[in-house]
Amino acid sequence: MKSVMIVFNQANTERVLYLLDHLHIRGYSFWESVQGRGSHSGDPRQGTHTWPEMNSSVITVVDDDKVNPLLEAIQKLDARNEEIGVRAFVWNIEATV
Repeated sequence: MKSVMIVFNQANTERVLYLLDHLHIRGYSFWESVQGRGSHSGDPRQGTHTWPEMNSSVITVVDDDKVNPLLEAIQKLDARNEEIGVRAFVWNIEATV
């Protein structure tokens, strides 16, 4: 199993949640307001007067065979508008209870 964390501009919230539904990924945790800045490009997302936009984040744990389709869908979403931005990070899950 793998954990996939998706961080995205709030403008992409409906699209990201649609991708999860479309790929039959039911379980996830969602953070509505996430501050940050990309490591290579992009403006800060801080919810301030200077940097008013905010990110959101979703984390899910999926079977290995769902990771590549999810990453491919996220990559296509990012390519639609790279300035808005969406990133995904994958970790191995050693155990769950």
